[in-house]
Amino acid sequence: MPKLQMLPAGASTDEILDVLKRDGALILTGVLSRQELDQVLAETMPYIDATPNGADDFVGHKTTRTGALVARSAKCRDLVSHPMIVKAAETFLKPFCERIQLHLTQVIRIRPGQTAQAIHRDRWAWGTHLKNVEPQFNTIWAISDFTKENGATQVCPGSLGWPDDYQPTEDQIGYAEMPAGSVLVYSGGVFHGGGANVSNGDRIGINITYTLGWLRQEENQYLSCPPEIARTLPRELQALIGYSMGGYALGYYSPPGAPGEGPESVPPEYALGHTETAISTLGSADLLESIRDEIRGEKQTA
Repeated sequence: MPKLQMLPAGASTDEILDVLKRDGALILTGVLSRQELDQVLAETMPYIDATPNGADDFVGHKTTRTGALVARSAKCRDLVSHPMIVKAAETFLKPFCERIQLHLTQVIRIRPGQTAQAIHRDRWAWGTHLKNVEPQFNTIWAISDFTKENGATQVCPGSLGWPDDYQPTEDQIGYAEMPAGSVLVYSGGVFHGGGANVSNGDRIGINITYTLGWLRQEENQYLSCPPEIARTLPRELQALIGYSMGGYALGYYSPPGAPGEGPESVPPEYALGHTETAISTLGSADLLESIRDEIRGEKQTA
């Protein structure tokens, strides 16, 4: 059975990405303290307990999935904007975008009796249409201990190059066994799936994932965290969840109002009261010129 490499919480971005690009997944240990774990549970457990089990085999008939964590939990906001994780996500994804964004927040509770989830790639959220682009940087935060018995995530290290229709054999599947407070970091291209829970207790993890700023998010952050809540958040977190331009001309809108009332085209920040970011900040000549330079370079090397 393959093993996932473990790194300490103080690992550098280069160390994290070296393993991620090679294996597709790794575990960071000791990221959250017991006090932080208790805070996460105190803030999210009322929502978790109110969440029904899944309705199909893939999401799990004995699994609950609770979202909208940015709006619901102050401590989960800290997880989403954790400097080490965000820096690694930006470095990993920036070759393919101008800005990264939050893709999904979800507490996944695997309950006793849940069978193993089908092995899959998270990048299949967009089908198999994306080629030669890495669209995701993903994490699962262990809020409880993860063991093979209670449903530790199945992971196939080294599966990044496998064809989409490949069926892993049992000896190619490892398990993200890790103590509470650890974080499984994995690529959108690695084969993985929730494990079977044959224990008598719940396995609780928080799935927080990031994607390219120009892709549709799996969790609609604008509805999960609408402007009246988002405007109370730090500016950096507002931008990360999507209240920012995804590129030169990705994300602007026309505010409602009478004809001639207010500006015509504004970036998402405008909805949060940042009226200084008007149409002039939708893009920049420098960005446009850099795109032209990139296109010229591609033509020269073709």
